[in-house]
Amino acid sequence: MRFSIKNISKKIPGIFPYFTAVLIMVSLSLVNPSWAGGKNTFTIIDFEGRQVEIPAQINRVVTISDGMIAGVMTCLGQAEKIVGIGSPCLPKTWAYDIPSSTGAAHEYREGMNPVFFLNPFLAGLPLVSQFGSGINFEAIAKLAPDLIIVRTGSCSLCASKDILAKNIRLLASLGAPLVVLHGPNTFDRPDIGSLSREIELLGAVFQKQNRAKEVADFLLASVNGIKARTADIPPDKQKRVLMLGLSPTARENGGAGHVKGEKTVQTYLLNEFAHAKNAFSGTGAWNILNAEQIIGLDPDLIVLVTAWGYHPPEELYDAPYYKNLRHLRAVENKAVTALPWTPCNCEKRLEYPIDVMVMARAAYPERFTDIDLCDWLHQFYMTVYGVNRDTATRLVSCQWMDWACQGGNQ
Repeated sequence: MRFSIKNISKKIPGIFPYFTAVLIMVSLSLVNPSWAGGKNTFTIIDFEGRQVEIPAQINRVVTISDGMIAGVMTCLGQAEKIVGIGSPCLPKTWAYDIPSSTGAAHEYREGMNPVFFLNPFLAGLPLVSQFGSGINFEAIAKLAPDLIIVRTGSCSLCASKDILAKNIRLLASLGAPLVVLHGPNTFDRPDIGSLSREIELLGAVFQKQNRAKEVADFLLASVNGIKARTADIPPDKQKRVLMLGLSPTARENGGAGHVKGEKTVQTYLLNEFAHAKNAFSGTGAWNILNAEQIIGLDPDLIVLVTAWGYHPPEELYDAPYYKNLRHLRAVENKAVTALPWTPCNCEKRLEYPIDVMVMARAAYPERFTDIDLCDWLHQFYMTVYGVNRDTATRLVSCQWMDWACQGGNQ
């Protein structure tokens, strides 16, 4: 399908989602996508409530997300159709040297998004969007895609509603079918069920509904199994957890780190499935706290999140610049754990059950004594991506979760 950008400045009325009605429409479209005459195209309803005519034969897809769309396409066996990507975090590997008080650095190598390990060809694809630079509409047009799929809430699409609506209008004006997804954090109240609906919508787009539902159901079953193990913990016995990002950006601004607060998908997962409490009562995802404020919170458990880099427990235990946090109760008790390496951590992706398992198991280890986390991780990757155990082992390493297979670690 060929198209031009000559109408890119045309004013097209935008409709930003009225979420409840839209999600009902999306659910109906997944059950019964409608076919146009001759079955050369069929119609779905995306998260914007837009009716989108999808070609029956899709060969060239441009995606804008931090890996969610490419991840689902990988599960569906459709990743090779991607011709343009919207995140610099997809085709990249990372390495970190975490300083220690002894001078010997803690080395972390070959970290990456699991999607890149599974699809190394992504390194050769054009980058059509990235955080801070906006969308390159002309580059998308030159790729002549059969389909454009974008996800709001991703790092490249996390601006204000007005700017997002404008970007959606401009993308739609290019002429190729445009499918818009919304990540959980874009809703007033995060709900991981919306991620399942994203997966199923992509299943409908690529006519792989059965496999998409299988993946979505497995992810929900994984977190619901964790929820069942912790559901009877009374509120006064629930652990107080600080979700802390040991961000160099925060340190440059006089803080000790970024803290995830209320009304974020991280807190929703912590409360809903791990049955633990956020030790920080503020709202928002990027709150900068200094050492005194963190010490004052006195959490039972510290969960280290991706925040402008990877941050293992060793950084809090051993890095010279965190010496003033050494006497935190959680640090002294070695009650610090790290979530998987998640570059461009703006929205949750297919690996979100790993976050829930790590948080719940660290908060209530006595409830998970029968779970071998290493084997659980292998089974997770094998089921989601349809890979063998050797590949699953490599995926564990890509997200720097090898500690789960070494024993004696949080």
